[in-house]
This record gives sequence, structure tokens and C-alpha cells, in this order.
Amino acid sequence: MGHNVEYKAAIAHVSPVFLNTAATVSKACSIIEEAARNGAQLVVFPEAYIPAFPLWSALQAPIYNHDFFVRLAHEAIRVPGPELERISRVARTAGVFVSIGFNEGTAASVGCIWNSNVLIGDDGTILNHHRKLVPTFYEKLTWANGDGAGLRVNETRLGRVGMLICGENTNPLARFTLMAQGEQVHIATYPPLWPTRDPGQGGNYDLADAIRIRAAAHSFEAKCYTLVAAGYLDSATRQALLVCGSEAGRIMDESPRGVSMAISPTGKQIGDKLADSEGILYVDINLEACIEPKQFHDVVGGYNRFDIFHLTVTRARNRPICFTDKLPLDADAISAPVVAAPVYRAEDGELEESRINTLNKPRPSIA
Repeated sequence: MGHNVEYKAAIAHVSPVFLNTAATVSKACSIIEEAARNGAQLVVFPEAYIPAFPLWSALQAPIYNHDFFVRLAHEAIRVPGPELERISRVARTAGVFVSIGFNEGTAASVGCIWNSNVLIGDDGTILNHHRKLVPTFYEKLTWANGDGAGLRVNETRLGRVGMLICGENTNPLARFTLMAQGEQVHIATYPPLWPTRDPGQGGNYDLADAIRIRAAAHSFEAKCYTLVAAGYLDSATRQALLVCGSEAGRIMDESPRGVSMAISPTGKQIGDKLADSEGILYVDINLEACIEPKQFHDVVGGYNRFDIFHLTVTRARNRPICFTDKLPLDADAISAPVVAAPVYRAEDGELEESRINTLNKPRPSIA
């Protein structure tokens, strides 16, 4: 694909319908259609958009949050599943690409939830499915560790598109993994706010500042565009979280907000940003702008020493169990010269059969 590609992207700085997956999916579909009508070719939604970011874990002790966790587990969606199928149909009809964050459930456990993101193609195909590698701070109370299966950059008509979730954009190795696959458009998703201290005590984590630092650093190092989509805290969500205690409202009101923005391949902000109001931010992308800066510092090309530095990435899916129809070896079969055995293939998690040569050796005697 050529580099001289120009198009419009839409960053959705929006709130979900709190802990209501069906209504949130409907809202997402409406936003996709609106963005497409306005000429967008790519629509990006925030972290854990379907159906909520677990902000309650920052507002009160975990012994009081069981009801929230149970509700979130019930509302978590599967991949594949009817909710993503509906969003995919809308993307295909509109002819746009969609990146959306969600809480992912699994048939393996009614209480296992991942913080996940998918990239959907303009034909409705799920191009990539990523699970956040490590939940950050109090997020560990809700989400399980992800895996490397989604550390991929997809070749599309809009360029090579990759994505990381929130704190993963602080992980140099995760970021380099995408850079080294020729990433041209990087999607970074965040929550509406992320309290780390009582604002009255000072020293709170400045989410907006952290977003700017991370996005600028990645774009500057990768020479790519970064599209940042942060969530928005609406009044309905704030009202629902007031049950977290008398100080919950004050903490939410005074904590630094997330910010949605776009960064150019030189590390500069493009156009406006959104923080304190809900809306859709439109930005223009020109892939030609990714080329010239590579002359200065191409960390996945001439500005590196691959004879010194080596990075290996495991893309296996984490699974709690693996089934096989092959019988295990018994004691009498250990001397067989050739044994068929299932071997776990790390690339895609499937079983393949391999021939393993076993030498005939006398069994050691026991003195």
C-alpha cells in the first residue's frame, strides 16, 4: 500500500450508558453512523467503553464493591458475540473502520473479565482482538491479565494500524512491538478519570498530562499518528457512583480528567482536544507525513543496533485448559521407537501432531 493516503478520523470522547451493554452498543452504533455521515473513515472509542470503566474501585474499599463487580460480569461481552456482530454490521454498512474498548467475558469462567479492544474493518471483519496485558493499580480488582495475541499491526487501506490500552502506552516493549511492525496509526484508549489520591491531599495522578506525554513520545519515536480516545464522565454515571460514599462526588469532581486528542508523527498535537464536554473530535490523517521524520531517528530501521538488542514477543493466547484426543503414554509404551504426541503451537494456541523419535534405551536399574 502506498504512503500517500489521506482521510478523516473520528475520536469519540463519549460516555457509555452505565453498566447497560445493550444501550451502550446502540449508542456506539449511532456514533459510528454520525461519524460516517461527516466523512470519517475510522472511528475510535474509549477504553472499556462497553459498558463501563470500573471507577468504583478508586472510590471505596473492595469489600463494598461486590455488587458492581457482579453487574459488570453479567454485562461483559464475548468475542465473537452478538454485540460485536451488531457493531460490525454497522461498520460494514457505513464502510468505516471501528476501534472499540469493552469488558470481555469468557465461557471458561463466569467471573473472569478482560479489558479488551477490537479493530473492526470496513467489511465488518474483526481484524485484531487485544486484551490489556496488565491491569493498572486498582484495575487488578476487576480485570485479569491479558496476553500477547493482540500485539499486532494490521495492514489496511488506512495504513498500518495498531492499538494499546491506557497504561500499556507506558510500556516501552509493547510500544516497540508495534513500531517494529511498521505502525503508522496508533490508537490509545483511556478512562474518563483515574483517581490515585484524595484530591484534597494533593499529588493526584494528572491523567491528561500523562496522556500528552505518552502520546507525544510514541508518535515522536514511531513517527506515526496517535489517536487518543478517553472516556467522558456523564451525570448519570456520576449519580450511579454516589453510592460509593459521602466523598465519592467530591473525588470525582476534583480528579483530573482524561483528554482526547490526536498527535502528528512529529509529536505535535493536531487541532483541538476534548476533555470537559462530550463529543466527536475529527482529525485529518496524511500517511505521507510518516516518512520524512524516519530520516532522523528510525528506531526500527537504521537508528538501532539489532546485533546488540533483541526482543522476542509471545503471541500465545492464555487458556486455562487444552484438550486432546490423544492417549497419554503408559509404562509399557515408553520403549516404542516412534510415538505420536500432541505439541502445543504457541502461535495460535491450536494442537498439531508431531512425530517424536524416542531412542530404545534400557531402563535404569534400582540398586
